[in-house]
Amino acid sequence: MPDPTLSIDDHGPPPPCPAPFSLVAHVLAPAQAAPDKIALAVVGPAGAERWSYARLDAAVRGTAAGLLARGLEPGDRVLLRVGNTADFPLAFLGCIAAGLIPAPTSTQLTGPEITAMAANLAPVLIIAGEGIALPDHPAPVLTTTDLRAFHDHPPAEIALGDPNRPAYILHTSGTSGGARPVLHAHRAVWARQMMIAGWYGLTETDRILHAGAFNWSYTLGTGLLDPWAIGATALIPAEGTAPEMLPLLLKRHDVTIFAATPGHYRRLLRAPLPVLRKLRHGLSAGEALPPALRSAWREATGTDLHEAFGQSECSTFISGSPDRPAPEGAMGYAQPGRRIAVLGETGAPVPHGTPGILAIDRNDPGLMLGTLNGTALAPGEWFPTGDSAVMAGDGALTYLGRADDLMNAGGHRVSPVEVETALTAHPAIAEAAAAEVAVKPGTTVIAAFY
Repeated sequence: MPDPTLSIDDHGPPPPCPAPFSLVAHVLAPAQAAPDKIALAVVGPAGAERWSYARLDAAVRGTAAGLLARGLEPGDRVLLRVGNTADFPLAFLGCIAAGLIPAPTSTQLTGPEITAMAANLAPVLIIAGEGIALPDHPAPVLTTTDLRAFHDHPPAEIALGDPNRPAYILHTSGTSGGARPVLHAHRAVWARQMMIAGWYGLTETDRILHAGAFNWSYTLGTGLLDPWAIGATALIPAEGTAPEMLPLLLKRHDVTIFAATPGHYRRLLRAPLPVLRKLRHGLSAGEALPPALRSAWREATGTDLHEAFGQSECSTFISGSPDRPAPEGAMGYAQPGRRIAVLGETGAPVPHGTPGILAIDRNDPGLMLGTLNGTALAPGEWFPTGDSAVMAGDGALTYLGRADDLMNAGGHRVSPVEVETALTAHPAIAEAAAAEVAVKPGTTVIAAFY
């Protein structure tokens, strides 16, 4: 029997991914049962661009056929330089449907930065939107205008195969060429079902609005792929929509779930919000959610915020949910089907209440295959995230920051998150950051910026 006093949370294994399997076939399955239902609406103050499940399915399959007709072969890598339009998910899914491996990248990257990334990726094709920096690389460029011409191409069949085969590449956090490309398998989308009950509380009748841009991995997963996989409706703000217009969109489009970052929630709370009768709750990820911000949202809307923690290597795996809200100050619990632990310096789980390194089971189906340069996951029971956390006796986890970000105050290790949480509890402080600052050689202080 495992020691019940140790920081391990094991919910038992999730249902195994079926084989053969395809990420795209899984995500677009509702097109067969509800072809006329709206899958995507790109919404703005002036109107909406709507895509039914049937139209979405046809465009993805047509894109796949068009890419294969250009001579691309399964396993080829495609660099995506696509902006905040519906072209992005169509390119992403179209590549995967064709057996290609897309690599989405931030449009904020400069020419030298994306050149360094492209040298590592070695793409055979670049799909690019207008005005987005391109790499100095010999791969041909396909414009999004060219891509749209593929939508009406005779549709390709979506090939099923080993769920462990590569599907797409994500880059770890950072806006420089030093970000690591990590390779994910088709099974990663199957693993995301653990978020449905463990974070979203999502049903096929929901209308979920994500505040982020199409080409962000948080938006791609939470705002598009997961709603589509169960037949819900995804809404994304149109390019150029000011954040101040989000309350209007929430009300006008009967949004039931809102997904955003704490930064978005702060901006929305700067002005009175309309009555949002359809909204059931909000989702938060991307950075730590201050308790004071969660309380302010509750007071303003009468709905709760549910936070999730994850990373490019494994997406989100810890969260609060409508069925199990996180205690005040905690980020949540391990999602059903996950197995996590908090490890000490020896690599063994520490007792409850003891800070350590957050880790997830090495066999989690949502975990990456490895890095693009061929580095596979290290052997062992756990995959350490590099983040510091503490687990309570009931399994609730409190985030303490990156393990290498902890500050030293008079010999005491202090998390910047603890200081920032205390500061943002004051009603006059909207945002705050804490850091250890060297004031002279050999002397550091903890400084706050607000």
